[in-house]
Amino acid sequence: MSEPSYQVHPTAVIDEGARIGEGTRIWHFSHVMPRAVIGRNCSLGQNVFVANDVTIGDGCKIQNNVSLYEGVILEDHVFCGPSMVFTNVRTPRAAYPRNTRDDYLVTRVARGVSIGANATIVCGVTLHEHAFIAAGAVVTKDVPAYAIVQGVPARHAGWMSAAGHVLDFSHGDVTTDAAGDTYQRRDDTVELLPRS
Repeated sequence: MSEPSYQVHPTAVIDEGARIGEGTRIWHFSHVMPRAVIGRNCSLGQNVFVANDVTIGDGCKIQNNVSLYEGVILEDHVFCGPSMVFTNVRTPRAAYPRNTRDDYLVTRVARGVSIGANATIVCGVTLHEHAFIAAGAVVTKDVPAYAIVQGVPARHAGWMSAAGHVLDFSHGDVTTDAAGDTYQRRDDTVELLPRS
């Protein structure tokens, strides 16, 4: 039998059937369930839990103490800060269990999103491309692409480029970030313009 193309710490538990991409590293005390799918070149820190039917794209960084429950979908290059929280049931009750696939709401985290330490993402929302969720924020609704949100509940606080530079629209609806990319604001959305 050939060696796996990914690295797993001896204390981690990888259930048979889990699909893990080349170059991924899984650290101490993590647990990956049998129907989880993890992409290439990901890093799962200490004490990360990945439930059945969770999909993680390529190049994701999941820091210590993060649990990804069924219904969570991460696209490529998502950053999940330490101890941030995903939920998957909107109205949990111990006496009235809601623990079947039909009870779980899908939470979609699009390409390039960053979620800060101790943030909470309430299930059923979409975090659009390159959104930036501040540490400690509680997200209860969809977040637009390139938006910065912060607070409890999370509110819009600005815009950030794909490269992680705050976008300044104080002089008009078009701006260029420090990486040389140009963004345009239209109403409550921002888009990256193609390079000429």
